[in-house]
Amino acid sequence: MQRTAISHGWALSHTAGPRSSSVGSLRDIPATVPGTVHTDLLAAGIIEDPYLDGNEALQAWIAQSDWRYTTSFEWEPGDERSELVFEGLDTVAAVALNGHPVLHAENMHRTHRVDATAHLVPGTNHLAVEFSSAIREADRRSLDLGSRPHANHHPYNALRKMACSFGWDWGIDTATAGIWKPVYLEQWSTARLASVRPVATVDGADGVVDIHLELARASGEGPLVATAAIGGATARTVLSPGTSSAVLSVRLPSVNLWWPRGYGDQALYRLDVEIGPADGRTAVALDSWSRDIGFRTVDLAMPEDGGGTGFGLEVNGRPVFVKGANWIPDDAFPHRVDRARYARRIGQAAAAGLNLLRVWGGGIYESEDFYSLCDEHGILTWQDFLLACAAYSEEEPLRSEIEAEAREAVARLAVHPSLAVLNGNNENLWGYTDWDWQALLEGRSWGRDYYCTVLPGIAAELAPHVVYTPGSPFTPAASGFDPQTDPNDPSRGTMHIWDLWNQKDYLHYRDYRPRFVAEFGWQGPPAWSTLTRALSDDPLTPESPGMLSHQKAADGNTKLVRGLVPHLPLPHEMHDWHWAMQLNQANAVRTGIEWFRSLAPHCTGSIVWQLNDCWPVTSWAAIDGNGHPKPLYAALRAANADRLLTIQPTDPASTRSPLEADAVNDTDQAWEGELRIERRTLSGRVLSDVAVGLRVPPRSVVRTPLPEDLSLPEDPASEMLVAVLAGTRTFWHFAEYRGQALDAAEFLAEAEPCDGGILLRITARTLLRDVTVLADKLDADATVDPALVTLLPAESAEFRIRTALPLTLSELSDRRVLRSANQLVSHGAEVPVPADELDQG
Repeated sequence: MQRTAISHGWALSHTAGPRSSSVGSLRDIPATVPGTVHTDLLAAGIIEDPYLDGNEALQAWIAQSDWRYTTSFEWEPGDERSELVFEGLDTVAAVALNGHPVLHAENMHRTHRVDATAHLVPGTNHLAVEFSSAIREADRRSLDLGSRPHANHHPYNALRKMACSFGWDWGIDTATAGIWKPVYLEQWSTARLASVRPVATVDGADGVVDIHLELARASGEGPLVATAAIGGATARTVLSPGTSSAVLSVRLPSVNLWWPRGYGDQALYRLDVEIGPADGRTAVALDSWSRDIGFRTVDLAMPEDGGGTGFGLEVNGRPVFVKGANWIPDDAFPHRVDRARYARRIGQAAAAGLNLLRVWGGGIYESEDFYSLCDEHGILTWQDFLLACAAYSEEEPLRSEIEAEAREAVARLAVHPSLAVLNGNNENLWGYTDWDWQALLEGRSWGRDYYCTVLPGIAAELAPHVVYTPGSPFTPAASGFDPQTDPNDPSRGTMHIWDLWNQKDYLHYRDYRPRFVAEFGWQGPPAWSTLTRALSDDPLTPESPGMLSHQKAADGNTKLVRGLVPHLPLPHEMHDWHWAMQLNQANAVRTGIEWFRSLAPHCTGSIVWQLNDCWPVTSWAAIDGNGHPKPLYAALRAANADRLLTIQPTDPASTRSPLEADAVNDTDQAWEGELRIERRTLSGRVLSDVAVGLRVPPRSVVRTPLPEDLSLPEDPASEMLVAVLAGTRTFWHFAEYRGQALDAAEFLAEAEPCDGGILLRITARTLLRDVTVLADKLDADATVDPALVTLLPAESAEFRIRTALPLTLSELSDRRVLRSANQLVSHGAEVPVPADELDQG
C-alpha cells in the first residue's frame, strides 16, 4: 500500500452565481486542502475575516455561488489498483480526472473512494472538483423531498451537510464549500484492508477483542493471512482465494479495564492488524492498521421506581454520575481544528471536572484526534447521529445517504473505549410531539424509522458494546418512541430544560426533579478581548451593530436582561454590562448543576449547554470562540468538584423554606469531618452556628437539615450562611445581590512576579463576592486562575496570571480588570487599602 497525499498545487475558481463587486479576479486563487472556499479567499486577501463585525452578511454571496478546485499530480503505473480517496467533500461535488467524470458526491459526512486506474495516465494528471452552492441545492431538494419543519432560515434537513454551517442560534451562517478533509492517491496490489472493526468486551477478568476484517482484493488469486497482536497475545487466520472477510479473536487474561476519569485509570492497549500473502514469500505486509483500544462495559440503567423511570450510565458495572457538557464544532470551519487545539479544549474539559462530552447532532462525527484524546483523558463520549431540530425525509435519496454515513461513522468510532452512547437525534422526537410538526407534515415521513429501526439496527450490528438511545430528550417506550408520550418528561428518561432561559428565572431549576438532564444552559458574552477583537463598534454597546450581529439567539438580548434583573440591576456602562452578564451566566448554571447533584441518585447526571464556541459570539459556552474560559468555566469547575458542599431549600417553592446542607461525595473514599455552619452578618459577626460530625460514604449524598435559627434570618439583606466541611466551603445568601447590603469593595492588592507571569494577592477588608481578574483586557493571551472567589473580611486569595507582559499592580487592580459583584450593587467607590492600615483581625 502506498498512500500519497494530494495536498499541493490546488487552485480555486468561481464558476457561477453572484459575486461581490468589491472583489477582483476569482480565478486560480491558491487553495489549501484540507480547506474551504471562505478560508482560501481569506488567505488570498480577497475577503476580510468572516468572524469580524458584519462580514457574515457581506459575504453571503460566497455560499450562493459555485466553485471549482483544480490541481495536478504525478502518477506512474506499477500497482494493480490506483484509487482516489476523498475523506470529506463539502458537500455537493462532481469530480473529474483528466476530464473524465469519476464521482458525484452529496454528503459532507462520508468518505468517497474511486477506482481511478482506468483514467490515470503516466506523468501528469489533472484533478478537478466542482462544488454546487449548498444553499441553492438545499432549497431545490427541499421542494423535491417535500417541505419539512426545521429550526433555521435554510432547509438544512434536505441536504447531508453540517447543519450549523447554515447558521444556528450561536453559529455563523457560512454554508461554505470545500475539500474539508484530506485527499489521497492509494496504490496497491493483491489486497488492502477495507475495514477493521474491533469489538472489545470483558469476560470475567479477561479482555476479549473480536476484530472484524473486510478486505478489498485486486484479484482473487492466492490465499492471504491476517494477523492481530495486542498486549503480547496474537491471532492469525488464513483467507482462502476469493474470501474477503474474517473475524480474529484475541483473549487477554487479567486485563486492565478502561475507566472514566475519577473512577480509575485509562488503560489502553495497542492493537496491530496486518495482512500479507499466506505463502510467506515476502515479509512486507500488504496493508496494516493500528489503534489504541480499551476494555470496558457500558450499560444503560432505566429502573422503574416511585419517581418514574431512571436513566443512568454504568461503566464496568458501576454507576457513573455524569458531569457533562455539550460539544459543538470548535470552529465554523472544522478543518482548522488540529490535534493541538483538540488537546487544549479536552484538557480544559477535564480540568473543569467533566467526565462526558456530548457531540451534538447538528455538527459533525468528530475526528480521531477528538476521540483518542477523550480516551486518554477518561472523558466519556456521547455521539449524536447528525439529525437535529428538524423532520427528515425517510425516502430516497436521503435515506441511503443517512444510512451510509451512519454505518461509516459507527464502524470508525466504535473502537474508542470512550464512546458510551450513540443517540438517534437531537430534539426531533420532542419536535414531532410538541412543536406542531404533525400539522405541517400532513402525513409525510419525519424520521421515526431512522430512530426506531435503521440507526438502532446499525448500532446493534456494528457497536453492540455501545448504548443506543433513540433521541435526546426521550422517554423510554417499548417501541423506542411513543408519540402519545411527552419525550421531555422530567420523571422519565432524559430531558432538556429550556423554559428557564426562554421564559423564567434560573432559580426555577429547583422546580424540577429530573432523572437526567441532557441540555440546559444560560447565555453570556465572550471574553472582553474576544469581543473587542471581533467588533470595531464605536461606541460598543449591548445593541451596537456588531454586538447584534454576534447575538444569534432569538430575542437574545431581551432574555439576557430578563434573566439578570431579578438578581442584579441592569448596568448602563459597557464594561459593567459585560461583567454582570458573565457573572449571571455563571451563577445560573452553577445553580442548576448543584441542584441536580444534590438530587442524586434520583438524578444521575447533567450535560450543560455548552462547553465551546465556534466563533466569537454571545452564547451559552463556557469557553469562547478564541479559547478563553469565561467565568462560567470557573463555575463549572466548582460545581463539578469531586466533593461538593451545597446549601439547598427543602421546599424550593417557598420563599421561607427550611434549608439543608447537602454533602455530595463523588469519590471512592469516605468524606469525614466536622460540618460547621454559621449564620453571619456581612461584616463577619457570627449570629448563630452549629457543628456536627459528618461521614459521607463513597459516591453518595448526605443531607443535613439546618435548625430554624440558621435557616431563617432576622435581616436577610445583611446576613448569610457559611458552611465548611473538611476544607470545602460554600455560602448561602438570604438576599439576591441587588437586595443585599453589600459594602463597596475594600481590599489590599499586592503583586509579585512568579513563574510564567504574575501572582496577584487580594486581601479583603469587606465581604468581597465573586472576585475575578479579567486580565485578558490587558493581554489577550493572559489566563487567570482561580475566578469567582468570595472572600470574608480579612481573608486573602492568590490569583495566578499567566502572561508574557510586565503588567503593573495599577493595571491589574483597575476596577475594569479586578471585578467583584460588589461593584455592580454597592453605591460607594472601591477602596484599595494601604498595607499598613489593613485590619488583620
